[in-house]
Amino acid sequence: MPINVLFAAHPKSWALYEGPLHTALDAIGIDYRLGTDMAPDTVDYIVYAPNSPVQDFTPHTRLKAVLNLWAGVEDAVGNPTLKVPYARMVDDEGLTQGMVEWVTGHTLRHHLGMDAHIVNPTHAWIADAPPVAADRPVGILGLGELGSACGQALRALGFPVTGWARSLKSIEGIACETGEDGLRAVLKQSQILILLLPSTPATENTLNSETLALMPRGAFVINPGRGALIDDDALIAALDAGQIAHATLDVFRTEPLPQDHPYWAHPNVTVTPHIASETRVPSASRVIAENIRRGETGAPFLYLVDRDAGY
Repeated sequence: MPINVLFAAHPKSWALYEGPLHTALDAIGIDYRLGTDMAPDTVDYIVYAPNSPVQDFTPHTRLKAVLNLWAGVEDAVGNPTLKVPYARMVDDEGLTQGMVEWVTGHTLRHHLGMDAHIVNPTHAWIADAPPVAADRPVGILGLGELGSACGQALRALGFPVTGWARSLKSIEGIACETGEDGLRAVLKQSQILILLLPSTPATENTLNSETLALMPRGAFVINPGRGALIDDDALIAALDAGQIAHATLDVFRTEPLPQDHPYWAHPNVTVTPHIASETRVPSASRVIAENIRRGETGAPFLYLVDRDAGY
């Protein structure tokens, strides 16, 4: 008897994923049926986007697991009808590598002061060489798969990297902190700060007027994590005061970022349109197929969400 895999996401996503998912599922050698329209009580697995029409999981009485298409799970993790294992997307081949490249690129951009040379309408000749990477401390808030990978890449370039996480981590080459005192210690030394925390009630406004004031004057903020991590008004005030030299932001509380939002007009803000990292369809399909294989063979699922922590 075939297992039934329901694809519950935007129709445009189905057009992208249908072929690669068939290829990945064929490769694991199971008998399956994949589609977008199935009787709920026949579904074994749901390949899921939180903006899917499927919001009540109660009718899916045979469901074994929900497999997220996205890294972010905050929009679904609190759903009281979602009682089966829920796996987030961890795509090292695509999503993780894309994040490492984006974060590394913008870290180097700020470290080297590249903007002043790329946009130089007065042809100013300012021969101030930047420090070497060893003299530019970098902080990372969030040491999950993405934060750890970014930290190790920056450490390989010579940056001293200190990271903070909700629970104490041990990552080669990265000094790891936790707790309120640890957070303050990271902020105080970070000339470049990268935000890769999940969005939870506990992480909202992690960067606010108090925490921004702890950072070295003239520091840089890079946020490819979640928009709610930053108090927008506090960041704009810190930019205006020169406490923060520049903020490069890829994620926002409202997306697309409204045209009248102050970030667009601020000379010391770079807005990128949520492009820091994107799941790559072929590799993500292989991650989903592997979790289905595990479910069918009794092996533990990969990347399960911690319901209590919210990520």
